[in-house]
Amino acid sequence: MTARKTRSNTRSNTRSNTRSYWLAKSEPFKYSWDEFVADGSTYWDGVRNAMARNNMRDMKKGDLVLFYHSNEGKEVVGVAKVTKEAYQDPTTDDERWVVVDLVPVKAMKEPVTLAAIKGEKSLAEIPLVKMSRLSVSSLPKAAFDKILKMGKTTVR
Repeated sequence: MTARKTRSNTRSNTRSNTRSYWLAKSEPFKYSWDEFVADGSTYWDGVRNAMARNNMRDMKKGDLVLFYHSNEGKEVVGVAKVTKEAYQDPTTDDERWVVVDLVPVKAMKEPVTLAAIKGEKSLAEIPLVKMSRLSVSSLPKAAFDKILKMGKTTVR
C-alpha cells in the first residue's frame, strides 16, 4: 500500500528544501529599519489582518523578507531573515495572532520606491501593488530578485 499524499504533507515536503520570499511593511515612525538594525533582531508583531497573519504562519526559518517603509518613504529599505517560525503574539492574549522573529541581513544600497516598483511591468501583480494595504505578503523569487536588482543589492 502506498502512502496517500495530502495537500499538507505535499506542501511541507516542498517547503523543507526551498526558501520563500516575503515583504513586510512597517511605518518608520513606529519601527524603522535603523531601529531594527540597532536592535539586531525583533519579533514582528501587531499584525491584525487574517491574510497577513496566514502569511506569517507560512514563513519558515531562513526565508528572506524585504523590509518596506510604509506611509513615510514608501520604499523597500532592507532585507531581513526569519530566525523563528510563527508563535503566539506576546502583545495579545488572543490566540489567533502570531509573530515571527527576524534579523536584519542587509540594507538596500539604494531604496526602491513604490513608484519605481509600480513602474516595473514585471512587478505589476505583486501584492504590494495589487493589495496595497496588506502588511505581510509573499513574493515570487523573480519579484524578490528584481527588487534587489533595482536597489543594487545582493544577498546570499
